[in-house]
Amino acid sequence: MLQLLDYRRTTAEMYQFIRERGTDSSESIQKFRQTRDRLFREHSQTPLSAEQLVRFNGLRYYDYDLAYRVMGALNTDVERTEYNVDLGKDGAFTMTQIAQVTFTLPTGTGTLGVFWIEGYGGGIFVPFRDSTNGSGSYGGGRYLYDTIKGADPGATETMMLLDFNYAYHPSCYYNERWVCPLAPPQNHLNIPVPAGETLLDTI
Repeated sequence: MLQLLDYRRTTAEMYQFIRERGTDSSESIQKFRQTRDRLFREHSQTPLSAEQLVRFNGLRYYDYDLAYRVMGALNTDVERTEYNVDLGKDGAFTMTQIAQVTFTLPTGTGTLGVFWIEGYGGGIFVPFRDSTNGSGSYGGGRYLYDTIKGADPGATETMMLLDFNYAYHPSCYYNERWVCPLAPPQNHLNIPVPAGETLLDTI
């Protein structure tokens, strides 16, 4: 458990660095990619198996594109839809939609549900799917926010920063031993989002 704590602490410190400098700074982009590569390659809590680590040459990303960094206004007048997810040995995962955020990208306009992770302390969770899934990104989708695990690019009570260049794959993409909560239907975008993490050749 202490190893998991260290992994999460490192992730939280990385996102603090990113918020302080801005997601569009070259230092933040480099910090994000280098830290994640190091965690995957060296940390005991890596999502990769020993066999995968032998082949691992770093995570892959689309080129950073400022057009996929947008601010969205939070609409809290939404139906508080609740989802329960069975995470196997990790128990049950419950999330409730508390808001929606609408945004416009070069490929079109979309809306994502913003979820609150139920349980002690809670946390914000924003998963999504888009039409790159299965070709440019994992078929199950990617994450933008998961504040319990430290992934927090920067949101306030009324606005949310959506920098899709920091979208990343859940652990279940890398190895089937992981069970992950994925995007519910209202977070399935019908537009491509060619930004953030892309597929690995070695998975």
